[in-house]
Amino acid sequence: MSDAIRDGVLARMGLLDEATLLAADDLLARVAASSLETVRVLFADQHGVLRGKTIVASALASAFTSGIAMASTLLLKDTSHRTAFSVWSGGTGLQSGPLQGANDVLLVPVPSTFRTLPWSPHSAWIFCDVVYRDGTAIPFSARSVLGNAIDRLADAGMAATIGLEVEFHVFQRVDAALSHADTTMPGTPPETRALAQGYQFLTDSKYGEVEPVLDDLRRAAQGLGLPVRSVEIEMGPSQFEFTFDPAPVMDHADNLMMFRAMVKQVCAAKGLHASFMTKPRLPNIAACGWHIHQSLCDLKSGASLMIPDRAGTLTPQASGWIAGLLTHASASSLLTVPTVNGYKRYQPYQLAPNRIQWGQDNRGAMIRALMAPNDPASRVENRAPDTTANPYFALAAQLISGLDGITSGLTAPPPTQTPYEGEAEMLPTSLAEAIDAFDQSALYRQALGDETVDYLLQIKRFEWNRYLSAISEWEQAEYFSLF
Repeated sequence: MSDAIRDGVLARMGLLDEATLLAADDLLARVAASSLETVRVLFADQHGVLRGKTIVASALASAFTSGIAMASTLLLKDTSHRTAFSVWSGGTGLQSGPLQGANDVLLVPVPSTFRTLPWSPHSAWIFCDVVYRDGTAIPFSARSVLGNAIDRLADAGMAATIGLEVEFHVFQRVDAALSHADTTMPGTPPETRALAQGYQFLTDSKYGEVEPVLDDLRRAAQGLGLPVRSVEIEMGPSQFEFTFDPAPVMDHADNLMMFRAMVKQVCAAKGLHASFMTKPRLPNIAACGWHIHQSLCDLKSGASLMIPDRAGTLTPQASGWIAGLLTHASASSLLTVPTVNGYKRYQPYQLAPNRIQWGQDNRGAMIRALMAPNDPASRVENRAPDTTANPYFALAAQLISGLDGITSGLTAPPPTQTPYEGEAEMLPTSLAEAIDAFDQSALYRQALGDETVDYLLQIKRFEWNRYLSAISEWEQAEYFSLF
């Protein structure tokens, strides 16, 4: 197939480099020799949700020659799957390419993301970059945003390594909410009950109760090639955590996309409901966070830039990186905590931060510094993000903020030992505050461009306005009988 791919539309537009052409040819040969029946050709949308089409395995070659056309409105949806931009009249307000009339964009497969699905071995995934129909880049596509941030860091002579801790819930599904009255936008949530009681953090007896489910998830994750490190019982009922070995930034963004989708699909097939929602509205529930471990190395020498000479000190790069994460924490929140619900996690004394500060190995601080002389694992951990974040946007925020701290010559303030006290600035308390901070950030407008910033603001304001217009149970209880 190599000649056909080289002569295809994608190659002629310069969208496939030599390494991709060779990898595509090898992949197609493997697929042809396999028993694979279908391939899910997917991209990560603006919310970190996988969307795409399923093609028969023999059609995969056409994805590398001509790409896969997809309705552009998929890039314009809010979390209810409503289109947040005008596409039928006037202009969308986006300048880089045409998005009127629900026209097509093009998916360009990334061979390294191809995975046969352990829980559905007749099928496979392949992730894609998204471009306009003429091959020009879409500046606000998720993989593009992260790729640009990685390139900016590389231009400064550095590379980052990321480690992940991901918390989530798995419940028994009591009622799947499939009556016609439940098929709304968004759909009625299912009724659930816990798999196990909670508040027994890391207890082996609770692990034993749910081991069959966790074994299925671990095996599926390992079958996808994900670098699973540990499987843990978290604090709350039916709350679990997977941690992953360090990896390059783009690899872990792809890995987290795969992990979240796998968990939901494997659980659904077993009559379970998995959710990465930050704080579900259920009795006795604990909030879920996503802790992002991050370290830096010099591109030329490979040397770590975060190993201190003396205990209790910071290298200049670590100090600048921490200072950047703190300085831009409020503006970054739209990318790391993108939902209305996420801001209800920022409560004191709950192993989640509520102030913008850092501490030496302090789990209550937003930034936890884990650094020691001669320790190659020296790193910082950002505990502010949550598991609903689009991983490409959230990791881009780490690189953009940290790099600015270094290049601007910022230094970290003194560490805190009392993370829930003092005069430190509070993290945003609502999505509205995060929207305003992101809108006012000169750094993000410079790093992402006005179009990408305004695109994200439009989607999140559309979502926030829908939230404000909804009548809550609190309002009904507060006022219906009183007045």
